[in-house]
Order: sequence, then structure tokens, then C-alpha cells
Amino acid sequence: MQITRPTPNKDEIALLPEFARLGLDRITLVDTVVQAREAAAALRDHAAWGFDTESKPTFFKDQVSDGPHIVQLSTLQHAWVFQLTDTACRELVAGLLADPAFTKAGFGLGDDTKRIVSKLLVEPAAVLELNHVFRQRGYRKDMGVKGAVAVLFNQRFIKSKKAATSNWANPRLSEAQLVYAANDAYAAARVHAALAL
Repeated sequence: MQITRPTPNKDEIALLPEFARLGLDRITLVDTVVQAREAAAALRDHAAWGFDTESKPTFFKDQVSDGPHIVQLSTLQHAWVFQLTDTACRELVAGLLADPAFTKAGFGLGDDTKRIVSKLLVEPAAVLELNHVFRQRGYRKDMGVKGAVAVLFNQRFIKSKKAATSNWANPRLSEAQLVYAANDAYAAARVHAALAL
């Protein structure tokens, strides 16, 4: 019989020490094809990457997002935030996401994957939805990055609501946006490694 494991609630997570996030010295903003090639070379030295995307929020009922506007990929040491405005940069990111040789691990990736198919015209390969892994291990509800960090590291993952709902299509991303976006992917990479998959 499978054991059902409890998921920590908001109040319990609030009491935990803070998860150490990547600083700007370990985050690279990628918006040219030259930078994208360098990022791809560094990423290909690792078998698995933390993965997430951000899209400019929509505020009206029938408004359709033209996101994702950025794609984040991270190793355990460094994160890259790819802006998708440059065509050559976008094609390189599409190639990374479609490569089945590398695992892309993250949370709540269903919507991200659909948007990538629509915008980048590729089906991301070797995508690992970490919520499914936790479910297989007896956690009944979606963990999300906050729950997973609490369970595995006994730490609190901070997510800024202001950054989450900011304009990800902006040509100049703020430092707060970079830190937010990169750490979503970095935390997924850490969780993936801790699950020893």
C-alpha cells in the first residue's frame, strides 16, 4: 500500500530558513546568438537542466499571450535567461529544448510546453514534470517549487509576486526579474538533483 506523505502548508514553510538563491554573478542574460552559443556549450556539459519560462501576463478575459518571452535553463552552478526577441537566439533555444539527450526538469510545465510548441515550433523533448515525481512518491497534491524546496531542503523558497506579474516582454529586464526567473530554473535543478533521478 502506498504511503500518503503530507505536504507542508504556507504557515509551516514561512517558519523555515531561506533557500540560498543564485546571485547576479551566477546568472547570464542571453539576448544575442553569440551569447546563446556560449550558453548552449556550457549547458551541454550537464545531463540535466532546471527549466522554466516566463510570459508577459494577460489581464483581460479573451487576451491571448504571445509568450513565452523568456526561457530559463539552469545547472547546479549557473542559470541562463534567454530572451526570445532575436530570431537566431530563438532558434538556438528551440534546438536545446528539442534535444532528447538532456533532461529539462521543472514544475507546472504543461502550459510552458504548449506555448513553446506554439511560439518556437518545436516539441520540447525529455521534459520531466517534477510534480509527477512527487506524486509517485506519495505526495497527493501538486508540490510546486516552494513545497519541494521545503520538503527536500527544509528551506523556504522566496518568490516575488511583483516580479512574477511583471512585463517579461520588456527588452530590458530588471535585476529583480533576472533573479526571479533564473532561480525558478535553478531551484528545479536543485530539486531534480536531490531526488537523485
